[in-house]
Amino acid sequence: MRLYNTLGRELQEFKPISDSEVKLYTCGPTVYSYYHVGNLRNAIFNDTLRRTLQVCGYNVKHVMNITDVGHLVSDADEGEDKLEKGAKSESKTVQEVANFYTEAFIRDMKALNVLQPNGYEGPSGPYARATDFIDQQIEIIKILLEKEFAYQEQQAIYFDVSKLPSYGELTGQSLTEKEEAARSEVVTDEQKRNPQDFALWFFTVGRFSEHNLRWPSPWGEGFPGWHLECSAIIHATLGEPIDIHTGGVDHIGTHHPNEMAQTEAAFGHKLANYWLHNEHMLIDGQKMSKSLGNSYTLEEVVQKGHDPIALRLLYLQAHYRTQMNFTWESLEAAGQNLVSLRAWADLVHQQNKLVPIDPAQSIRLLEEIKAGLEDDLNTARGLAQLNEFIDKVAPDFDLLKQLDDIFGLGLAQREDITSEQKHLIEKRESARKVQDWQQADSLREELLAQGIEINDTSGGSIWQRN
Repeated sequence: MRLYNTLGRELQEFKPISDSEVKLYTCGPTVYSYYHVGNLRNAIFNDTLRRTLQVCGYNVKHVMNITDVGHLVSDADEGEDKLEKGAKSESKTVQEVANFYTEAFIRDMKALNVLQPNGYEGPSGPYARATDFIDQQIEIIKILLEKEFAYQEQQAIYFDVSKLPSYGELTGQSLTEKEEAARSEVVTDEQKRNPQDFALWFFTVGRFSEHNLRWPSPWGEGFPGWHLECSAIIHATLGEPIDIHTGGVDHIGTHHPNEMAQTEAAFGHKLANYWLHNEHMLIDGQKMSKSLGNSYTLEEVVQKGHDPIALRLLYLQAHYRTQMNFTWESLEAAGQNLVSLRAWADLVHQQNKLVPIDPAQSIRLLEEIKAGLEDDLNTARGLAQLNEFIDKVAPDFDLLKQLDDIFGLGLAQREDITSEQKHLIEKRESARKVQDWQQADSLREELLAQGIEINDTSGGSIWQRN
């Protein structure tokens, strides 16, 4: 299996730390707003990676965080806390906002058939909330201060990037290059030793004096910086180094280098061996923006009459490392493809009108799809092979189940029609045999009203849900 490792910027053979288990960590949502279609692409990328690892025989221990404190509007240390800003705009408490959007995120994941994380079970369920790991974050700060990788100022405790020679290796930039690029940026705290230094702990003073979420610490009341939570959660749940850490390409510049730095400095080893990042999504050729009104949510997708699984299928039709352009027309086309796949899956409940499946063909299809997935998660190649296959043979339940394990499209979960509907189809077949076209058309309309479309073939009538 080969994966594109951002750390090294090349395709690399995947070699897990343990033969029995793969430790996977995926960056989760900051729960101040709904996930939009760009965020949702990241969720499907993560899910596809996990499913591929499992199909390849690995036992995956998967942890995902929920950021409910500390993420500022900038990914650096500037601006307001996103949760605080969201609470003000909605006239709610921070906890109310966090709980509301966490529940919305979980609903979206269920609608898209995304597997829940399985490597942690806490007070709030299988997702690791940052606020459940405050003590662990404080312990890491203690270590970094003792090792002199961190320093305390009036506004915050900062990580000193100049103390770690490897800082920035994920981006391929030296610290000097990163500092030169940052010279024009506004730095709120002039007490920072280096522009790239980042906050581990903010004190509730100055601009954060009214911060709603605050905890006691050995250095004073405050709250953790955003980057620290992932290191603390990984250390507490998976232990480092882990095999794979994922995120969006926007994490490559700041968030992930900071995670890597604080973990390596605190514990003396790398955070992860493989770093995978999915590309951005454009909307009608433009960058997503609230001002343009094109940062669509899953709820808006559904309101326009589209199936959430059609959106999942649309994502799978493009490689995760390619910039993807979302249009309503492309989603409509993915929906039509989904209809075809579901109609094919429904044949499992009927007398096969196509050539019955040959086990050897099924094995060959699955091997070809798996080969594509092992080549840096090439889902587009696998779907093309599947679409070519469905015109040739009828499926069996085992094949549908294995395809669901790979693509997560729910094809094996299609229920049979009712006995009453089957009886109507049989009556219609009898009417057609005696050329009672009026009765046959009437029964077709009756079935259509129940969501069952009839297609007449040389081998008999085939039903599908419309």
